[in-house]
Amino acid sequence: PELASFPRAQWLRAARRALSAAPDQALGYGDPRGRVELRTALAGYLSRARGVRADPDRIVVCAGFLGGLGVLADLLRRRGGDTVAVESYGLPHHRRLLAKAGCATPPLPFDDRGTLPPDGPAAPDAVLLTPSHQFPLGLPLLPARRTALIDRARRTGGLVLEDDYDGEFRYDRQPVGALQGLDPDRVVYLGTASKSLAPALRLGWLVLPPALVEEVMDGMADRTPGVLDQLTLAEFLASGDYDRHVRAARLRYRRRRDALVAALAERAPGVRVTGIAAGLHAVLQLPPGTERQTVRAAAWHGLAVHGLAMFRHPEAAVPPLDALVVGYGTPPDHAWAGALDALCRALP
Repeated sequence: PELASFPRAQWLRAARRALSAAPDQALGYGDPRGRVELRTALAGYLSRARGVRADPDRIVVCAGFLGGLGVLADLLRRRGGDTVAVESYGLPHHRRLLAKAGCATPPLPFDDRGTLPPDGPAAPDAVLLTPSHQFPLGLPLLPARRTALIDRARRTGGLVLEDDYDGEFRYDRQPVGALQGLDPDRVVYLGTASKSLAPALRLGWLVLPPALVEEVMDGMADRTPGVLDQLTLAEFLASGDYDRHVRAARLRYRRRRDALVAALAERAPGVRVTGIAAGLHAVLQLPPGTERQTVRAAAWHGLAVHGLAMFRHPEAAVPPLDALVVGYGTPPDHAWAGALDALCRALP
């Protein structure tokens, strides 16, 4: 996200209101699930904005997405599970965290229409994926594949871990609802304020199947974010400031996306842009064999962009694609035009 647009004044007002209204016992050790004020505000927001079937008692506040994923990995290991299937393209530090927890991370099958459900005879204990806006390729999980994934989880008793990292930012059609709404008993929903507000807040949440709540609470010792930030986010949600901030950010990021697409159409017509219906990044498909040199050229022009190769699972049975992953949300407003010009000059 564009960190310069963090709503400092509104956040400060929310913090003051929250601290003034907080009961004395809020400053104690408290519920391992997190403050009830935040869990209640999240239940209402997630139901309204993402179609999540949430109850405050089934929400656990955690230290960002990685904090939540670490809790779930530990839970799987305590239950005797050691396999979490992941997408063929995804964030390598998610795989590293799971591996450090003792979990194997086989890649899910993949084709030109996106991720496929597991198809082998051995069922993974869990599947981790980004169904609303696949990271980094940007494809939503097709309805038939959503249904097949849930059906397989029901048959095998496995879990689906849904990473909804940028679910608020959809531009070209109605929002794609959360997968969790199809089966709250088999899907764990993981959300975060890292993209909508700022990563430094380290505020995330798990919406859990009822059968997992007690077990997850047992693993939350010393893993719950600070109470004052929780109370502030609860007030920020309840006051409507969060909705207003997200609407403004959505407009800003859409304008940037449109400017990126227009500039590439004019100055780099051979580059195809995909994954742009939602999120904070675009995928620029490059001529075969040009990815490394384009990443080097971008660095020479002062840009930090990633080649798609860094996100590819080393065991993925799919042909490598040459592409750039470009985060158009990150540059501050004053640097946006220059960054866009430098990007066009770096492209083949």
